[in-house]
Amino acid sequence: MTTENNGYDAVLLVSFGGPEGPGDVLPFLRNVTRGRGIPEERLAEVAEHYYHFGGISPINQWCREVIEALRQEFRKSGIDLPIYWGNRNWPPMLVDAVTQMTGDGVKKALALCTSAYGSYSSCRQYVEDINAARAAVGETAPQIDKIRHFFDHPGFVGGFARRLRDSLDQIEDRSHTRVVFTAHSIPDVMEECSGPEGARYSDQVAEAAALVAERAGWTGPFDVVWQSRSGPPSMPWLEPDVNDHLKTLAAEGVDTVVVSPVGFLSDHIEVLWDLDNEAKDTAAELGLRYLRAGTPTVDADLVGMFRDLVAERVQGAPLRRLGKLPVWDPTVEGCCPARRPPAPEKHRNR
Repeated sequence: MTTENNGYDAVLLVSFGGPEGPGDVLPFLRNVTRGRGIPEERLAEVAEHYYHFGGISPINQWCREVIEALRQEFRKSGIDLPIYWGNRNWPPMLVDAVTQMTGDGVKKALALCTSAYGSYSSCRQYVEDINAARAAVGETAPQIDKIRHFFDHPGFVGGFARRLRDSLDQIEDRSHTRVVFTAHSIPDVMEECSGPEGARYSDQVAEAAALVAERAGWTGPFDVVWQSRSGPPSMPWLEPDVNDHLKTLAAEGVDTVVVSPVGFLSDHIEVLWDLDNEAKDTAAELGLRYLRAGTPTVDADLVGMFRDLVAERVQGAPLRRLGKLPVWDPTVEGCCPARRPPAPEKHRNR
């Protein structure tokens, strides 16, 4: 293995994972919820969301396409590093990837995690799972450092902005149009522990939304709302929920809503089911015209962003950021310190 590239000799793509056939669905859901006491009947309800799409989550295929495109981009950019892939909840599993890396002689790797924001479930839990995989492999496992949050990277913002413009271009009269940005809701207790001062998750989502709206040329009103909450009703989560917000907008006289899922890098089940089915149905019941802007495909924006994030660490390239929120390095300073125990991660469709 090379000793160049600031000591890094591999890149590891870390994602959530998802089923790739009907027979995978319930075992996958049991993996996600293991140890959390989720009843089988609840898992069966969630499984129906996957069966609606043939029991397949698009996220694994999306990861394969990212890896292939990034390998080509690395060759063009002079980054001589192999790319490995490990999921947290479904094969290829993270522990198997770390085992393979160890056998290949990797000593120090950079983890590209497919979550742009900072919170327990979107950052620290990735770090914990990486460390658990390293511990399972043993003392010979490589050091693995996580990339920074990238919600304000020009490639992230540009990818969402282009797809938002595509949706807005379908609307002739925008006088009663509202743009609505969505991200995954989290428990309030988790929000309070997000970032060094707390509440950084919602701040990052809000800044990403503002940057995407500006880049898309949207000067009208927009809102940031939340989706895909789970857990007991007694536990407060970030609000408003997208479906509740659609009712509010209809009462205000809005006639067209464009939803941009800025919290998600790809069209996995949370987007396909929660927005393209549930929220779309809510809008139809309310008489709202409903357009859902796309998530980034594996295009030049996305691949260039991942290349930049790697180049920052292995080549000392400057940080490319559009936002003004302070940046903290999750590897050095700790990501989303849990000043109180975080709420356990419930199942999140992928």
